[in-house]
Amino acid sequence: MSRSTRPSVWAPFPRRVELVSGGARREMERRDDNWWFADAELPPGSDYAFSLDGGDPLPDPRSPWQPSGVDGPSRTVDHAAFAWTDAGWSAPALADAVIYELHVGTFTPAGTFEAVIERLDELVELGITHVELMPVVEFSGARGWGYDGVDLYAPHHAYGGPDGLKRLVDAAHERGLAVLLDVVYNHLGPAGNYLGRFGPYFSAKYATPWGDAVNFDEAGSHEVRRFVVDNALMWMRDYHADGLRLDAMQAIFDMSAIHIGEEIATATHRLAGEVGRRLVVTAESDLNDPRLVRPIELGGYGMDAAWADDLHHALHAALTGEATGYYADFADPSLVATGLADPYLYAGGYSAYRDRSHGRPAGDLPGDRFIACIQNHDQVGNRARGDRLGHLASEGRARIGAALLLTAPYVPLLFAGEEWNASTPFQYFTDHADPELGRAVSEGRRAEFAAFGWDPSRIPDPQDAATFEASKLRWDERAADPHAAMLGWYRELIALRRSIPQLRDGNRGAVGVEGRADGLLTVRRGPVQVAVNLGATPAEAIVEGVPRLCWPGDLAPDGGSVSLPPDGVMIAVR
Repeated sequence: MSRSTRPSVWAPFPRRVELVSGGARREMERRDDNWWFADAELPPGSDYAFSLDGGDPLPDPRSPWQPSGVDGPSRTVDHAAFAWTDAGWSAPALADAVIYELHVGTFTPAGTFEAVIERLDELVELGITHVELMPVVEFSGARGWGYDGVDLYAPHHAYGGPDGLKRLVDAAHERGLAVLLDVVYNHLGPAGNYLGRFGPYFSAKYATPWGDAVNFDEAGSHEVRRFVVDNALMWMRDYHADGLRLDAMQAIFDMSAIHIGEEIATATHRLAGEVGRRLVVTAESDLNDPRLVRPIELGGYGMDAAWADDLHHALHAALTGEATGYYADFADPSLVATGLADPYLYAGGYSAYRDRSHGRPAGDLPGDRFIACIQNHDQVGNRARGDRLGHLASEGRARIGAALLLTAPYVPLLFAGEEWNASTPFQYFTDHADPELGRAVSEGRRAEFAAFGWDPSRIPDPQDAATFEASKLRWDERAADPHAAMLGWYRELIALRRSIPQLRDGNRGAVGVEGRADGLLTVRRGPVQVAVNLGATPAEAIVEGVPRLCWPGDLAPDGGSVSLPPDGVMIAVR
């Protein structure tokens, strides 16, 4: 039997709220806690909205579905009606994970949840354990990255809405793949953002790059916090997601005794106990602050893992030679060796790029509390032309980056297409209906890139549909070299990681790293030796074990040593 919905909304600002549905308006009753209730039951699939003080109908702040976009009516959903087939499922531990970040709209030509399902078997074959979806909540237009979402409870209509997302998660679980969702609680987008008309969802007390901060610690913040925590739990309870990635924690301002990040982590772990499966909270932050993942009893937030970008920056600078913008802090090649054992290269020392001291030591935290990458949506998409690592460095250097990442003591994250060195870029794209907003976004991107010395005239227009189309992956190119060869390299690296426990134990103290002046870098983890040549001339490396992966492919040991050419890599196992 389907479940009806009795509409309700928290709205302390208006003096009168009406339910608008079926062409009629119905007065709602206000309680002392500023929640309004309608004397009506709406069956699943009913369109509705709220009118504040006689104004135009607005979407429900907790709208479960926006089939007509951010400005259209909300639609009721009966979450209990979906026929799940994943009983008994529980995700692999993060220590055993290989995470695969993808953008639904560019992952396939169709750009839908259903189309992602068609490619899941290939991710299983690659060795992926967790699929991480870039934000999928309702945002302005049909195309966008998703970080400008405004209806935080509604899966995007162009991707396939609520049932499309549920079918994707169910299909992933059927194949043994966990699903993580990227969620944004530090700001909302500029188009279709009506929350501020209902109540004090935002605060001018703090400034963010996107405007007023979300109100987590001033008057009315108790309901804003409830709104966010309920949202986080909804994705894991009603959509069976296996965890969340919290975007840009450094832009979440909260002086409460219990930080909203801690509150989300606590609620998530409580839900995990109730549903009997593993649920995790991971977080992005550029503060290099280990408190995110320290246990609550030790003064931390109790999250399961944090993104650690310093290794990416050090590897990117070493592999590409870039030293502009924030890469200037990572121009010293020796930082690569340090970063392979320590997630925070800036741990209280001076950062010239920031012109201040930055970070805090990770201390005794194990490597599996940190997520590392050599590419992700930010590091690729926030370049002027969306260049991937393979566009900036040789094939050999791309292989070196993959080898060092997948043998490092951290949880590795791949960005969709990385595994075959995709020829397509990943650019920034939007679809704002308001031409003034679209123009402001385009001009803002050009100004932002000036700090990196990039020519503004060469930056693709985010509003141009061609920018979005150019970013779609070309799956057909995987069948031919050099893409097929790179795909094979990634498959072998992931299989090696899966087969050797020491590569997944997170023991940072057991990582041995040696760097030489000639560019030879040697990493040892248990029985595994990785030797790479980042120099300009051949380098002799001692072979410790049986060579398992080599680049170039005809690389052959000479007795107990091997001559690694520039951009060469060898992995041996004792």
